[in-house]
Amino acid sequence: MAKQLGYHTIHEIFSRFQAQEAEPKGELEHVNAFTLVVAVALSAQATDVGVNKATRALFQIADTPDKMLALGEEGLIEHIKTIGLYRQKAKNVIKLSRILSEQYLGQVPSSRAALEALPGVGRKTANVVLNMWFKHPAQAVDTHIFRVGNRTGIAPGKDVVAVERAIEDNIPVEFQQHAHHWLILHGRYTCKARKPLCNACIIRNLCPFEEKTP
Repeated sequence: MAKQLGYHTIHEIFSRFQAQEAEPKGELEHVNAFTLVVAVALSAQATDVGVNKATRALFQIADTPDKMLALGEEGLIEHIKTIGLYRQKAKNVIKLSRILSEQYLGQVPSSRAALEALPGVGRKTANVVLNMWFKHPAQAVDTHIFRVGNRTGIAPGKDVVAVERAIEDNIPVEFQQHAHHWLILHGRYTCKARKPLCNACIIRNLCPFEEKTP
């Protein structure tokens, strides 16, 4: 775990991220708030690419809680059986669809507590929805962000909640909205787990990681 970087260094890092890609986007495909919730819930222990392949046809016929309930658990399984843990995920999606239909008139709530109360929706999923759909500066910490936060000293922490807090506390407000997307993309394509592409990294000279690849 690297030491926490200073404010000016973090500001420069995110200035570079912003210059490289001003409006970073999440890679999970969705058409509304409900399909975003479903896509993120399905993405646990699965790749975005794999989820997108499964949901393209699914969301054409089931893009609301009521339509998902009409499809049913077995119908849903036929669409998502290429995704890991698909049986449990199908149960959760049907359960959360019923809750949204009966308690929220089919609408996705903008409250973290309400989102986390949905089956199969944890803190990370709730934060993704709050950030991507409701434009809250919520920080969803996945394995990429956890690694980048600790490796670079941008947001060091012993667990995901600590890293989430560090992002909220240490990254300038002007970068908060897109911070988690910049960090995810950096971790996914440059600051990889086993062989980081340090020679192609735009923040190489600001990063204290001692085992930089040549």
